[in-house]
Amino acid sequence: MAKILGPDGLPITTEALSEPQTSHYSHLQRELQTHPTRGLTPSKLASILDQAEQGDLLAQFDLYEDMEEKDGHIAAELGKRRRALLVDWSVVPPDNPTPAEKSNAELLAELVGEIADFEDVLFDVTDAIGKGFSCCEIEWHKPGKYWVPKTITHRPQSWFTVHRGYRQQLRLRSNTTVDGIVGEPLQPFGWITHVHKAKSGYLERTAMFRQLVWPYLFKNYSVGDLAEFLEIYGIPVRIGKYPSGASEKEKMTLLRALVGIGHNAAGIIPAGMELDFLDAATGDPKAFELMLNWCERTQSKVILGGTLTSGADGKSSTNALGNVHNEVRKDLRDSDIRQVRSTITRDLLYPMAALNGLASEGMRRCPVFWLDVGETEDIKVYADALPKLVDVGFQIPVQWAQEKVGIPQPEAGEPVLQATSPAIWRQGMAATTGRVPFPGHLWGVAAAAGQLPAGQLPPSPQTAMQPQLAANIKAPATAWVDKIRELVSQATSLEQIRDGIAALDPNMSLDDYAAAMAEALAAAHLAGRYEVLQEAGANG
Repeated sequence: MAKILGPDGLPITTEALSEPQTSHYSHLQRELQTHPTRGLTPSKLASILDQAEQGDLLAQFDLYEDMEEKDGHIAAELGKRRRALLVDWSVVPPDNPTPAEKSNAELLAELVGEIADFEDVLFDVTDAIGKGFSCCEIEWHKPGKYWVPKTITHRPQSWFTVHRGYRQQLRLRSNTTVDGIVGEPLQPFGWITHVHKAKSGYLERTAMFRQLVWPYLFKNYSVGDLAEFLEIYGIPVRIGKYPSGASEKEKMTLLRALVGIGHNAAGIIPAGMELDFLDAATGDPKAFELMLNWCERTQSKVILGGTLTSGADGKSSTNALGNVHNEVRKDLRDSDIRQVRSTITRDLLYPMAALNGLASEGMRRCPVFWLDVGETEDIKVYADALPKLVDVGFQIPVQWAQEKVGIPQPEAGEPVLQATSPAIWRQGMAATTGRVPFPGHLWGVAAAAGQLPAGQLPPSPQTAMQPQLAANIKAPATAWVDKIRELVSQATSLEQIRDGIAALDPNMSLDDYAAAMAEALAAAHLAGRYEVLQEAGANG
């Protein structure tokens, strides 16, 4: 068997793929999260961030999990960004592919399509957008002729540690030491490891959630303050008075009566004690709402690059600004797609190709994983612009034009739409655009002469047979035209032309000549059209 090389160029063996790397990491599988958001304070949060910078990432990763679980706004906005990547996918060969490379790409696409819940795998990979990196473990098997993933399982970020060396390296968190470094290196071909940086720097500080921790904390404080305010808002202040010398038991009885009256509007107190009701608690909750809105708008800016694709405030949310913010969001999506494409190509597509002998030249000529966002240009704009550009000499590739308007290339023998009759088409264009389009028969002439631009689509059968129609019109009138042409060339005055035409047939007047020529031309025209339509029906 040929030597199998990993993405780093080092050889690997299929024996190493017999079981998942974490199958013997029972301590990680039994580990419970610490939920650091319970009782989170500014000093505790600062301590968690400092510990992460010093290499202890466990509390920071658990904090990220709690934030996504407990903050509905973060979950909703991050869900929009992550699900924007769940689009149609394909496997394409490298540039200038050979027939073998095209065949390999088709086979890999078929194998990837057989992976169970592959769309869920793509979603798990995008977990790196918020948390900095995402690791999905591959379990391989060979049920038939080819090696394919049996399962691809997302593993929590808390299972990993980061080694700072010449370059940062993700490792499984363990007490073992490999090459003098704590933690076990990730097995080649065993992981899809997607690293997503929200900013440049060390991996411990590049996660997008790290930019969200402070707005999350401030928002939690504001929510708690608002809840306390609403609990007493509109309720009168109750004051209880007890006589001097009252026992502790009597004081507690009075206090329970105050609380009960506040909720039940009824209660009893011992004789000799008094209750006074002061003005109801007042205030304005807008201060809390202002802080909450600031926190959520900041979260939207960090996650989606703007706020107007998340909610409308009725003030600054104009349609124009919303479109601008949506373009920013598309830029983020396109950037995310490029990063995910590279990761899936390197960590899933190439291992499948290498294990099955479909990557003889390594990563350099490996098929590429492709995500198609499916956005096309305005077809009306292109329908109007392309004919004009072609008329002035632009050479436009057909494939480029079809990709722009989102129309796929037809397969061999696949039925395609045909153009309508040129006369009907010209009438419709004149009615809708206010102008008569360029005569359709000239397209047929250009096709017959081989003068269509390179890559130009072939015309419809009706248009292609326009030269034949022109020939049919010309044939019956050729003799008359030749005689008249000779007469005109020899005549020296209009009178000679008139007399010469009359001499061609003394029994016919000039009006008779005109009528005969009109009938001949009309008959030839109708005969030619009939033949064109008959042949078009046979070919169509």
